[in-house]
Amino acid sequence: MKIMHVDASAKRERSNSRALSRYFLERLRDERVEFELDYLDVTLDTPPHVTEAFAIATYKAAHERTPAMRATLAPSDALCARLLAADALVFAMPMYNWSMPSAFKAFIDSVTRTGVTYVHAEDGSIVGQLGRQKVLFITSRGADLRAGSPYESMDALTPALRAAFGFLGVARPTFVDAQPLQFADPEARAAALERARGELAEVAAQWAKDAHVTERAADALCQADAE
Repeated sequence: MKIMHVDASAKRERSNSRALSRYFLERLRDERVEFELDYLDVTLDTPPHVTEAFAIATYKAAHERTPAMRATLAPSDALCARLLAADALVFAMPMYNWSMPSAFKAFIDSVTRTGVTYVHAEDGSIVGQLGRQKVLFITSRGADLRAGSPYESMDALTPALRAAFGFLGVARPTFVDAQPLQFADPEARAAALERARGELAEVAAQWAKDAHVTERAADALCQADAE
């Protein structure tokens, strides 16, 4: 399995979302899942923000692009290739002012590419190209935005991520949200992190189960071909 892991917290080693994403990968290893990791920290390697040149180049037919247009799109092309090559995607981020960090929004803008990560079908519909990947979003939130809380309606992060990646073909992403953290007492913070770790352990176990089933199917196919 090839996993693309993207961190988006500005807090570096004090980050809860980074710690939780590392915890998830450790649980996968504990479950004896063999995987290759493609790591990206968008706070250190932030994709270029959309410019006029990018907007023009991305909607120009590939055979009509000038060398300058191809150069403008090169970083985006590379990111899209990494995304499409992965079997699973792990995105970890904090909620900043009810939504995603700007560096991760730049990532989304860079990988939302017509003819690459989504295509137009003959009937005019949009077909996202990330339909085969497992996708996990790990988020940390300062306040409690769970259903029934006073801040429930202010969660702009979850619907934005669902919409952006749903457009790219991700139908059933998994969300593990650690909340409340920053604006909670120590006991509530500890409970939130423990709850998130428990959910991540469950996701790791499910991914491991799926991976082992796939491995057995591949082994059976190889054996059948050899007979």
